[in-house]
Amino acid sequence: MVKRLGGYRRKSRYKMSKPVHERGKLSLRRYFQSFKPNDKVGLDMEPRVHAGVYNLRFHGRIGVVTGHKGSCYAVKIRDGNKEKSLIVHPVHLRRV
Repeated sequence: MVKRLGGYRRKSRYKMSKPVHERGKLSLRRYFQSFKPNDKVGLDMEPRVHAGVYNLRFHGRIGVVTGHKGSCYAVKIRDGNKEKSLIVHPVHLRRV
């Protein structure tokens, strides 16, 4: 058998990169933003922060905040016919 190469971030170079005009310091407003339960959010990965990152297959999805877990949020999304719960840092979320 051949051993599987790479992890869950393999082949993500362009998905994880930022456009030139968005590079630089991270906005603290986005890092410390807060959400309430039932807020709609979009999953938008911030490649400069590695904490609270979801799997790349959920990039660009819309979800609903269901709760607060430490410094992260529990977000419920639909994946096909299933509902899935993700634990995501607020820097990777955008209000919809």
